[in-house]
Amino acid sequence: MTSTQTFPVGGLPLLRSLAENWWLLLLRGIAAVAFGILAIIWPGHTLLALIYLYGAYALVDGIFALGAAIFGHSGGMVPRWWLAVIGVIGILAGLVAFALPGMTAVILLLLIASWAIIVGVLEVIGAIRLRKEIEGEWWLIISGLLSIAFGVILFVRPGSGALALIWVIAIYAILAGASLIGHAFRLKNFKQSA
Repeated sequence: MTSTQTFPVGGLPLLRSLAENWWLLLLRGIAAVAFGILAIIWPGHTLLALIYLYGAYALVDGIFALGAAIFGHSGGMVPRWWLAVIGVIGILAGLVAFALPGMTAVILLLLIASWAIIVGVLEVIGAIRLRKEIEGEWWLIISGLLSIAFGVILFVRPGSGALALIWVIAIYAILAGASLIGHAFRLKNFKQSA
């Protein structure tokens, strides 16, 4: 039994719609692969683009939070002063990201490093406390130690950490894009058999 007999295109509206527009999935896949390749070729530009994207998000989020504090109705679940503080912090973070992208990259990496170390320590402590309750707690210990090591590496070599982060994003984009391309051609085959 072929796949077209198992999944008749005419009987499934979603599959029929996807098969008719298989080329859109193909374009998404090609764009993802291209982004991944460009990120590997130009990691500095990719990091800068991500910092500017973060800055734009922080700025817009801060403006909306400040707007909600100024123009919102009182008596809401969140106090207006809290929204104002969040708004000002967001606007400042966005402006700093645009004005000092290098410093923003280092600060973000140091926050990630701190988070990794804290999570790693808590995982090791949790595993030690659970050792009498469960078997295989060493997996959690290994996970915690890897997280701690990752955080320490980011603190010691933040530039390498930024490059590694870009490579992870690039590899993900390439693999996800290749998957979308493969799926698009599979959908194209469904369309042809309909």
